Amino acid sequence: MRDRLAALLVAGVCGVAAAQTLPSFEQVRTAHRPSDALLLDRHGEPIGARRVDATVRRLAWVSLDEVSPALPEALLWAEDQRFWQHGGVDWAAAAAALWQHASGGSARGASTISMQVAAMLDPALARGGAPRDLSRKWSQAEAAWALERAWSKPQILEAYLNGLGFRGELQGLRAASQGLFGKAPDGLDRQDSALLAALVRAPGAPATTVARRACQILAHTRPGEPCDAPALASLLNAAQPPQPAEPLAPHAARRLLADGQTRRSSLDAALQRTARQVLAAQVAQLAPRGVEDAAAVLLDRRSGEVLAYVGSSGGFSRAAQVDAADAPRQAGSTLKPFFYALALERGLLTPATLLDDSPLALAGEAGVYAPRNYDGRYQGPVSVRRALASSLNVPAVRTVGLVGVPAAHALLRALALPLLPEPAHYGDSLALGSADVTLLSLTNAYRALANGGVWSPVRWSADDPMAPGRRVLVAPAAWLVGHMLSDNAARETTFGFDSVLATPVWSAAKTGTSKDMRDNWCIGFTEHYVLGVWVGNASGAPMRDVSGVSGAAPAWAELVRSLHRDLASRPPPPPPGLRAQAVRYEPPVEPPRDEWFLAGSVPAGTVVVTLQDSAGRPRILAPQAGALLAWDPDIPPGHQALVARHSDPQRALQWQLDGRDAGQGATLTVPLVPGPHRLSLLDAAGQVLDERLFEVRGGPGTPRASR
Repeated sequence: MRDRLAALLVAGVCGVAAAQTLPSFEQVRTAHRPSDALLLDRHGEPIGARRVDATVRRLAWVSLDEVSPALPEALLWAEDQRFWQHGGVDWAAAAAALWQHASGGSARGASTISMQVAAMLDPALARGGAPRDLSRKWSQAEAAWALERAWSKPQILEAYLNGLGFRGELQGLRAASQGLFGKAPDGLDRQDSALLAALVRAPGAPATTVARRACQILAHTRPGEPCDAPALASLLNAAQPPQPAEPLAPHAARRLLADGQTRRSSLDAALQRTARQVLAAQVAQLAPRGVEDAAAVLLDRRSGEVLAYVGSSGGFSRAAQVDAADAPRQAGSTLKPFFYALALERGLLTPATLLDDSPLALAGEAGVYAPRNYDGRYQGPVSVRRALASSLNVPAVRTVGLVGVPAAHALLRALALPLLPEPAHYGDSLALGSADVTLLSLTNAYRALANGGVWSPVRWSADDPMAPGRRVLVAPAAWLVGHMLSDNAARETTFGFDSVLATPVWSAAKTGTSKDMRDNWCIGFTEHYVLGVWVGNASGAPMRDVSGVSGAAPAWAELVRSLHRDLASRPPPPPPGLRAQAVRYEPPVEPPRDEWFLAGSVPAGTVVVTLQDSAGRPRILAPQAGALLAWDPDIPPGHQALVARHSDPQRALQWQLDGRDAGQGATLTVPLVPGPHRLSLLDAAGQVLDERLFEVRGGPGTPRASR
């Protein structure tokens, strides 16, 4: 047999120096490696592959009981007619070969299957330069005797079938039967078997030559039956290696099969198919508006197992090779829930608090930042519940102003979103999702909201150990955000009562659209699942009039309906630390309702919310959130300070610096001390009204910059 048969059969079992040290059958079978590592779903179904050996096409090991009886019959007649009788060497065939050679006839092979298998296992025994070298033949014979003493005949034949090289790159019976005839080994008929047996001696021979030899084999195994050699040649010529079907999870396979080992994953093939179909249909519908691609990630809420991972909506195009589920994209409004959760946790806001939705201009290092709402309209005083559910931009910017950009940035980093380390890079625009995130990381961040503020990494296999969770938000704040995101009445301002997000089962969701409509998102969760959908273009080209609610949300909602066709989704019960209380507004900017509050922070009876309580809440005007201040070595230390001020100079409000009382008044002079600092503004009852984080860099001894 050819040299490469030996080397490829024993991938991983190499360097056998002599016949006496040939590996066992179990070692050879265990060392057999398909040329493609397979990604299996949680039930064992192949859903992806990665080529790990480009020299051959080799499939899984085939056992004798998986082989059609016609194949061994044809093969043994062609290669080793006394296989079951001899002990490794067919002396009658060897004598005939010697006589024919001595008589000047054409060379005739006398290698038995056992000798060929021995040569497969030890490259030193394979055919070298001289085609009939007697010393090599004798070494093969010795190895065959040793092999027959250690292995059974069926084991030798089975190893032979898996090591044979057939046409082109096909190695092993399974690859040949599927590659040439599109059949499993147990489906081979007599003609297929004869052609395969004829290929063993000369895999690259012309089809007409192989067909004539196949007819000779059939004449002996099926005497009296006619054989149409031209028809067999046509059958062989028509055989084309099957075009690989598009795998269900190519991007997950690329991610998980880097080590070249077949792996069972947590993915579910049925859910993967459904996700691909829904995304493909949505992209086809949006194609006239410049939409080319979509991605989806589905997680089990409790375990974090990845159940579906669609990196692209399909196809073999170059764009479809991009894993959009793991590509950094601008987050848009999908980050807002985390900022509100932080403000709720710190007691800076409640779901009933009124925020001012009116034009806003913020001074920054790069100029004036003037956020506006998606539809260009403003609502005036609006509750936190309505502001979040309806995705109003200006209230979100005001909320980040309350918690401070550094704190908002730190929370997103704690959720393992791939943000740059410096908060100042984003500034106030972080409120509207200027940061790049990935669909996978963002979906898992929403899983932390669904799990009461506890973050843990995703799992790609049910066998992966569950990592301990890390609390990033208090449970009441996470629950309140989910409650607001599930409130269809609260989202009516922007999305209407018949919103696509109003699913038949309980769900909480948030949409998002990045600048210039380059990306749009819908991320949310139910009782059982966390689902993220992205729609856009791999090239980054903008779409035309496609927002999160019209691009990603319809696919998200369709998948939620499919997932819960026969599965209920119940709203989570409120955790300890929350209390429901009646709320009314004066003036009545919103209808009265029952609202949830952190226990201990709301008086008994109906809560009356006024504009002064909320929209008129004093705020720190200076320093700006996340300000970076530099110590100047040319100025005496006693003269280096910042002046803090707030918006209500008529009230006696208390300042705190780094948790310590710093004084009262409309302004506060704060000496510049190197390091990070927290400046807080408190009312007479000690309630925090506003906070700012800032940092002073440099200090005594810092070298001056050259001028």
